[in-house]
Amino acid sequence: ESVKSACDLMGFDFLHLANEGKLIAVVDRKYAEEALEIMKSDKYGKNAAIIGEVNDSKLVTINTVYGTSRIIDRPIGELLPRIC
Repeated sequence: ESVKSACDLMGFDFLHLANEGKLIAVVDRKYAEEALEIMKSDKYGKNAAIIGEVNDSKLVTINTVYGTSRIIDRPIGELLPRIC
């Protein structure tokens, strides 16, 4: 919530900000639960979760807290802040 609040205040989309130390793994559905358990077995993966799925759509969408979905657009221009 604190990240979302700060982003709302500054006009940033939290999906387009750098987030060091995170991993998104794309895994075949038949291995997803096994991969998740392996990640959770490590202290750095204790919060690992399945957060989405690949389908035939050409759009990337996210489910919102309001029960709707929204299309995630590709970033335009320079992403800020660029520390690295």
